[in-house]
Amino acid sequence: MTRRMTGLETPLTRLVGVRHPVVQTGMGWVSGPRLVAATAGAGGLGILASATMGLPELERAIAEVRRRTDAPFGVNLRADAADAEDRVDLLIREGVRVASFAMAPRRELIAKLRDAGAVVIPSVGAARHAEKVAGWGADAVVVQGGEGGGHTGGVATTLLLPSVLDAVDIPVVAAGGFFDGRGLAAALAYGAAGVAMGTRFLLTKESTVPDSVKAFYLRHGLDGTVVTTRVDGIPHRVLRTDLVEALERSGRLRALLTAAASAARFRKITGLTWPALIREGLAAKHGRDLSWSQVIMAANTPMLLRRGLVEGSTDAGVLASGQVVGLLTDLPSCEELITGIVEEAAGILRGLPALARPGP
Repeated sequence: MTRRMTGLETPLTRLVGVRHPVVQTGMGWVSGPRLVAATAGAGGLGILASATMGLPELERAIAEVRRRTDAPFGVNLRADAADAEDRVDLLIREGVRVASFAMAPRRELIAKLRDAGAVVIPSVGAARHAEKVAGWGADAVVVQGGEGGGHTGGVATTLLLPSVLDAVDIPVVAAGGFFDGRGLAAALAYGAAGVAMGTRFLLTKESTVPDSVKAFYLRHGLDGTVVTTRVDGIPHRVLRTDLVEALERSGRLRALLTAAASAARFRKITGLTWPALIREGLAAKHGRDLSWSQVIMAANTPMLLRRGLVEGSTDAGVLASGQVVGLLTDLPSCEELITGIVEEAAGILRGLPALARPGP
């Protein structure tokens, strides 16, 4: 029987209706129905990653989460996806509680979701971005510091978080470098409404990442990640792998051939046409000086992630990871992870008043 405990009530838990202020982020190829349902069942907010799913697959994934749990959960969307409107309509039809966005959604999408009763939580990387989406009606934001995995910025969470908290008056969820109760207590002390974690949830029992790949993650230290732009032209924190090292050393022709081969595999899985794939890449190129190899890589980066996270190829895939991987040594269940984090944070917070006693 699942052990239940009293959660830490914050603006996030009240807004979304979860018991604990802990969010499992929407990681492509990782945040599927099993992990999302396990997180939701343990009292956290699980976010289903949809960027690597076609629309019919997303509909089936939502239904599977529902079969596994009746707790609130969310779906992460790409605001720039060609079928973003259709995906928003699906979330509204299915009554999904939270719409999460990896980048700022259009004002009209926010309004449409909110009018339907959904909670809109974009991810941001700067205070000005938080101000913009808050002004457009976003209910909360996730702010990720440079320690976080995947696409990331260069400002540490300890500096980025307070800058965003000072800029907006909606709930702010902190991401980047969190893995235990000490981090949750610290985030709440800053004024955040909770924490979001990716790598920590990737390394759980319910994560569908192959066991061999999980073991590969756990062998890395605090210096085991690197921020590279050679994958898709955008700063991307990943594990140091043979492929990443090769991309860092490769010339334009080799990078283009690698990108084209990966794109062909991605097309086969997703059914995307070459014109659609190129459009995805050109959208990523907008405003950035990218080579053609990077344009193609930007469109099919999900395929490189799939090689590692689904197929288990640690030497030919890209493995997104936060720096926190260097502090992780175990594979708990989502229930064990969330319960342990919340209990540890609650104990720390209970002890803080003693530090504030007036002196003699």
